[in-house]
Amino acid sequence: MLTDIQAAGARLTYQPSRAPSFSQEVRAFPPERKWRQPGQRADTAPDEIAISRWTCTQTGIRYEDATTPADRYFFAIALQTTRIKLTRGRRTIFDGVMPEGTLYIGTPSQQLSAQFCAPCDFLHFHVPASSYFSPPRPGAGPALAEGLNDLILLRDPFAAQLAKALTERGHSTDREFARCIGQTLAMHLARRELPHARVNALPKWRLRRVEEYVGTHFDHCISLSELAKVAGLSRMHFAAQFRAATGYRPREYLLHQRIERAKSLLLNSETALAEVALAVGFCTQAHFSTVFKRITGDTPARWRCAHRSASVPLSLSDRASTSKPVAHVLPPDLS
Repeated sequence: MLTDIQAAGARLTYQPSRAPSFSQEVRAFPPERKWRQPGQRADTAPDEIAISRWTCTQTGIRYEDATTPADRYFFAIALQTTRIKLTRGRRTIFDGVMPEGTLYIGTPSQQLSAQFCAPCDFLHFHVPASSYFSPPRPGAGPALAEGLNDLILLRDPFAAQLAKALTERGHSTDREFARCIGQTLAMHLARRELPHARVNALPKWRLRRVEEYVGTHFDHCISLSELAKVAGLSRMHFAAQFRAATGYRPREYLLHQRIERAKSLLLNSETALAEVALAVGFCTQAHFSTVFKRITGDTPARWRCAHRSASVPLSLSDRASTSKPVAHVLPPDLS
């Protein structure tokens, strides 16, 4: 990952502090008292990226509202899976389960309302527009702002790695390191290639039918053709619209759902790893461990040990299992 960071921000220089402390970590990305309000620091320049963290531990429904400043872009990266509804006026931008690692981008002067339906944890980046997003040249095609606005559920592994690199340092994080991460993320997104054609997202009612089908038949072999049939679309149209709606290819998204279910079993039972693997649909423990480590960054055994020793709230899959079916994964042969 260090190689990726260096490649994306080759012109950035990071000089770590000699003795980082908890106070430095707070100054690097302080907790928000109000959603998307990072607060003002006397030593923060107007053209500097501000980073803040929004954490909500309550299980009830909570409503928030904010408007992106006219001179700023807003990036949000989900640090844990949650359930959320995002709206602008009467338009619903997103309503459902938001996986860990989800990236959302808002452009300047845009109002956004959020309804949090579960505990959540987000890392917020408030980026000066003039420093990273120049206005389009005449004849250069669609404006970057139009293409980036409300870009949500984009599966961007590099952005997820940057967020992890910033938060996993804990109390040792200092402002210089946070500044480097913020600038690298801004440069990465400012230079991304926008899609040439916009694909309509899978309608919510079709998506629910697919989730319910998978939740009922997850222990069987389910093909992409079956899911497309449930949604009432061809394989090609289903795959494209599913990705537009969730940010993931069907197999990728459902692998993440399978791992969320496995986390629940690991955290709340003494079930052996081999049995957990079979319970969530993997054919072997080895394949389960490989996918688990790729998604979480840790092996199932180490994850269980670490999270049982810490006081953490129940995962989203635990809460959702009491109210509605949870999407589970398709077999590895799904293409």
